[in-house]
Order: sequence, then C-alpha cells, then structure tokens
Amino acid sequence: MSDLNSGQTIALLGDEAIALGSIHGGVSASYGYPGTPSTEILEYLLAEYERGGPIARWCTNEKTALEAALGISFAGKRALVTMKHVGLNVASDPFVNAALLEIKGGLVIAVADDPGMHSSQNEQDSRYYAAFAMVPCLEPRNQQEAYDMTREAFDVSERFRIPVLLRMTTRLAHARAPVTLSAARKQNPLAKAEDRTRWTLLPVYARRNYLSLIEKQQNLQDWSAMHPANSLELEGRDRSLAIITAGLGGNYYEENLDDFVVVRGNKVPARLHIGAYPIPLESLRLLCEKAKRAIIIEEGQPFIEERLRGILPQGLIINGKLDGTVNRSGELDPDTVRSSLGLEPRPSIINVGVTVTDASIQYRAIDIPKLPGRPPQLCQGCPHGDSYETIREAVKGLSPLSINADIGCYSLGAMPPYAVPESIVCMGASVGMAKGAADGGIVYALGVIGDSTFLHSGITGLIDAVAADTPMTLIILDNSTVAMTGCQEPMVSSSRLRDIILGIGVKPEHLVELEAKKQRIGENTVRLRKEIEYRGLSVAIFKRECLEAFRKRRKEAARPESKTTDKD
Repeated sequence: MSDLNSGQTIALLGDEAIALGSIHGGVSASYGYPGTPSTEILEYLLAEYERGGPIARWCTNEKTALEAALGISFAGKRALVTMKHVGLNVASDPFVNAALLEIKGGLVIAVADDPGMHSSQNEQDSRYYAAFAMVPCLEPRNQQEAYDMTREAFDVSERFRIPVLLRMTTRLAHARAPVTLSAARKQNPLAKAEDRTRWTLLPVYARRNYLSLIEKQQNLQDWSAMHPANSLELEGRDRSLAIITAGLGGNYYEENLDDFVVVRGNKVPARLHIGAYPIPLESLRLLCEKAKRAIIIEEGQPFIEERLRGILPQGLIINGKLDGTVNRSGELDPDTVRSSLGLEPRPSIINVGVTVTDASIQYRAIDIPKLPGRPPQLCQGCPHGDSYETIREAVKGLSPLSINADIGCYSLGAMPPYAVPESIVCMGASVGMAKGAADGGIVYALGVIGDSTFLHSGITGLIDAVAADTPMTLIILDNSTVAMTGCQEPMVSSSRLRDIILGIGVKPEHLVELEAKKQRIGENTVRLRKEIEYRGLSVAIFKRECLEAFRKRRKEAARPESKTTDKD
C-alpha cells in the first residue's frame, strides 16, 4: 500500500476497493467474520496489517466485530466492520442500537449481499436493515464507486453522528476493474466521546436519543436528494415511462439501453438511478408525475418497488407518523389520538372526587399536582453498589479511561450517585467495546457485565479478547441470579464461571475473585487497580448474592413441604 499514489489506477476486486478505500479514508481498525462474498475485504486489510497498516482482526462472530468497532468509534477513531448479509442478522442487536448513539469516529458496516444464493442460505436485502435502523446506506454500482463511497461513508458517519451501511452484492464484490486512487487521509487522533449519556441507552437517555435519530431523518433526506449517485434524467426524455435503477441494476439497464431505445421508436425514457439511501423522495415524484408506467430494476429484493405505492402521487392524502400527524415516538394513548384527529385536548383533570347525597351521586374534578418522576435505582444494600464504589476508587487518576457497561440492573450504576459506566448499548457489548477501546488507544479499558449477561452474549467477546491478549479488564458482577427480570436461575451456576473463563484461555494469575462487600472496598480496590494496570487481559469477578434473590430463596425455603396422602 505504501507504494500507491494519488491519481494512480490499479485493478481491484470490489471487496479490495472497499478495503483500500477504508485505509485511504483513515480507518484505524477493521473487524469482521468471514462469509462469502465479503471475505476478501478483511483478508486484504489483514495483509496490510501485517505490513504495518491499520489494525485488522477476525472476530468470534459479527456481533462481537461490530461491538469492537463501537469501541473504536467511542475512542474517536474510524472503524470498519465486514460481513455477509446473513451476518447482519447476528449483528442486528448492536447495529440497530448503534443508530441511537452519537457516533464519534466514523463507523461503516460493509455488508455483502448474495442475490442468487451462490453461497448463502437466503437472498435477504440489507437495505431493509438500513431503513429499519433509519441509517444511511450507500450502494456502489462499480469498483470505483466502491472505493469512493467507502471513503465518503466515514465522512457521512461523522457528519451525522450515525453508522453508515455500505451495501455490496456478489458480482461487484468478486469482479475486478480499474480504480483511480485519491490522496490518503490520516487517521483520527484519540478523542473519546464527550457526552456519556449519548452512549448510554438507559430508557431515560434512549428516548431522547431516539428523538434525535428521528430529527436526523430530514437532514439525511436532504443529503440523499443532493447526492450525485442519485441521478435524475428528465430533460429531453420521454416522461411517459419512468425507469428506476439501483446498484448493479443501473449497469445492466445501460447495457441494454441502445436496443431498448430502438424498439421504442428512438424515445429515451426518463430515469432515476439510486445509489444513496434514504430513497430520494422528491426525485421519485418528479420522475413519475407524468409517467403512465414505471419499471424498477434493482439488485436483490423489491426494496424500492414496495415503497413506490406510498411515494407516488395519488388521489388519497395520507396522514400519519411520517408527516407528524401521529406522534412517532413513545406510546399512543387517548389524548395523543385526539390530537391526531384534530380534537381539542381534554381539560387537565388528574382525578375525580365523588360526593354521595341521599338522592344522587355528584362528581367533581380534583386537580392533583403531578408527582415528580423518580428514576430507577439500585436496591438498598445491592452488591453492585459496593462493586461500583470499588471501581470508582480503583480508576482514580487513570487516563485515558473507558468504562463500558451492559444490560442489566447494574446498568443503573450509570446514574447518580455512582455515574461510573460511560456506555450501555446491548447485551454483551461491554466486552467488545472495551476491546475496541483498547485497540483504539484507550490505555485503561474496562467492561462491566453481569453473570447472566456474560453467559448470554459476553463469552464470545471475551474469546476475541483472549485471542488478541487485549490490554483490558473485564469485570463480572456475579449476583447469582437474573435479577432485573425477576430473579430467574442463571443457565450456569456461579460456581462454574471460573472454569468457563479459564477454559477459554484467560490466564489464571489474572483472574481474581472479590467479595462485593462494603468492608472490603479498600482491599478490593488495590487488587482491582493492579489488574487494570496490567498490560494484558484480566478478569475480575465481584461475588455476592442479590438481596432480592436471597429473600426469594429464604421465603421458598420457609414454605411447608407439600404433603402427600396415601389413598390406600
């Protein structure tokens, strides 16, 4: 790569164009899981990594790969994730949630679809995922666009603070064509995300972040409308027929255009090619306003075609969530529906008092002051409180520092009075994000996860960290139950956690077990600090049973044993 210059033209596979585009776009780390037709992207990057290029690693699965990339982005650097289309099913949890984060360093998810199922079990179309998550999608139609759009995708991600999906298909991924290179961009410096609440998906923050995502949609629509890949051809064209192409469909249409024009009496139809999503709505309307017929040529499933009936002009005015008539965020209730129907709001009556007389019942309105909101908090005496006190003491003076937590009742440690975790994304993401943060240059990277969540989705991320001996510390808060959902039994008892962790390769001398008690905070702080400062992978398990689980167990033990009667 070092001998490549701006302006030079070389032959590249579509996958290789993405890989080189990411390097020249300033990527700091790339992660992925092998799957045809995407495999060659990371293989190219791995070869460059061995020659001194940016970090590139295979991961246990697509989910852990994306979570590691989130850690890179949290550190302010640019990250690429590669997978095939069905891999996005595996990564869908962090992918959809990542849209609610305020992305710091550019995050690009390169997904290779496989129309025709050359080496896949289905033909799913990743554009549906982009639309579902409400994130931009770029769809190159040739190798040059694959290179250019990859570079652009990082810029778009940082401009809108949102992940960007880059959609490839098999023919483009595995075909070779000349690509003219541009000047390489430097990697971003280490600059951790400033506002932890934008990376902490507790409901109180997630609701606000979701509103921010909705507010971005008009800006994304404006960006799509002006994007050069969305080219509208109207002037001098026959507008009775509208042609809509996307991705490789544009190439295939153009290959047949001369013959098509001849059979139409030399009439060239109006056309819109789409390469950047969301779909450019106004361009579609202009294209079809005088058309009697539309032909849609798109690679994959009928993503554009399915939407046309709701976009094209018709005699019916549609009101709903897209135009703001119905609220798009939160639940519906009778009052919000009244507003949608154009009705005046009801009087603000909180309660109704009743007066009973000898003859009748009379009702009177009583205004009761609205009670202040009470945020959820850890139970009094919860072992997680003592664990967070220990973590807070152990990290004092350490910088740069990243503390990534996970889904569970311990996520409440992100709120005062503890305010320890800086990110909460999805089940298991704490492990991958800590790994990515460490890869991105954060010296003291911590993941905080519960025992049940560790079994659910944390083990795979820890396997990635073991394979790389990542300098990070994973803290497992073991309260011997699935506490937040009602104290169900975990799939594996706490007594077996140590064996599992050692079994996947964590060094015994860097696996410590600590009793989560207030009187032990001092000694636990010293032991935890030692592991955090160790320049390799370490795991600390804080152990103490959940109080609610203890009460439940004691109550069940106190029940009289069921008696059986002898019917003989």
